[in-house]
Amino acid sequence: MAVASQGARVAIQIVLAIVIAGLAYYLYLSITEPYEAIERQQELTRLTRERMTQIRTAQVEFEKRYDYFTSSLDTLVIFIKDSLTDRQRDSLFGPGFIPDSLPFSPRTGKRFLLSVNDTLSVDVYLLQDPDSDDQIGTLTADITQVNAASWE
Repeated sequence: MAVASQGARVAIQIVLAIVIAGLAYYLYLSITEPYEAIERQQELTRLTRERMTQIRTAQVEFEKRYDYFTSSLDTLVIFIKDSLTDRQRDSLFGPGFIPDSLPFSPRTGKRFLLSVNDTLSVDVYLLQDPDSDDQIGTLTADITQVNAASWE
């Protein structure tokens, strides 16, 4: 009888050890998964803002050359590919820059929204992220906001 009692006791200890390990793993996941989701969201926000800054840089270079802002992201891509040398692209956008990715948000792949107001005394543009409140520029006559980003 003592042997059976000892075997039952060992079996219960093994089952409890497995339950404890399972609960510890569940606790670990419940702590780390939300943190990892926040980190992913912050990284996507950083990448999106970086891409929007690249569009701003391209708009400034386009405006230097043609004296107006373009209202088409596709025109900016063509401008970067055809008018800037590899060295200029690397210095402006960093090595490994892919011009064809410029119009698209890293968050969802949606196109950025670009509007130009050329009816004022100064041309202005507004670049918006379709997935957040981030924007660069303005469509009003406030020239202090021409290249200003909402997060800066």
